[in-house]
Amino acid sequence: MVKLLLADDDARLSDLIKEYFDGEGYEVAHAWNGREALEFMAAEMPDIVILDVMMPELDGFETLKQIRNKSSVPVIMLTAKGDDIDRILGLEMGADDYLSKPFNPRELLARIKAILRRASQEREDDPTADIDLSGVLLRRKDRTVYLEGELVELTTSEYTLLECMLMAPGQVLTKQELSEKALGRKLTMYDRSLDMHISNLRKKIGNLENGDPRIKTVRGVGYIFVSNELGA
Repeated sequence: MVKLLLADDDARLSDLIKEYFDGEGYEVAHAWNGREALEFMAAEMPDIVILDVMMPELDGFETLKQIRNKSSVPVIMLTAKGDDIDRILGLEMGADDYLSKPFNPRELLARIKAILRRASQEREDDPTADIDLSGVLLRRKDRTVYLEGELVELTTSEYTLLECMLMAPGQVLTKQELSEKALGRKLTMYDRSLDMHISNLRKKIGNLENGDPRIKTVRGVGYIFVSNELGA
């Protein structure tokens, strides 16, 4: 299930969006301002963020700036203004798209789907593109990993295993496949090193909010990385 964070102080619009996206199978969290949105993201990383520009305490632009310091999560900006300067500024600061109020929720849904499809395709096409799934951000340019915004220290084998699984979220990867890709050797009958690396990796990246592990075991076959985006 896709996890959407909506930050907007317009109660009527927020209720409308939540009702519509609940019906489309999305999990919607709501924040009344930018500060609440950042607090939510520190505890739980959404798959996409919808930010209103005009909010109390912390506006959409400042919130976007702080998000981009830590995450590449897709962001769509909302505004009651139709000024080009707001749209341009939001895009220059790292927003993925921009939508002026009032809008049809169906258009917002279409834009969200397009952005998520593009993000998925970019991960496949660009070997240096960041991967940001289920609260785990993998920065491939400097081989660093962040869990809910906090740096996680991984060994080279753990990093490579995580990268392999994040490249194929929601898909079962066999032990043989992971051993060859991440450890550089075929798996032998009594070789338990892969399982040990996975065990250590699980401890470091923890569980999802519902308590389920981010890495699930498929008994007798291999492992699967759970993606909120794909509902795996």
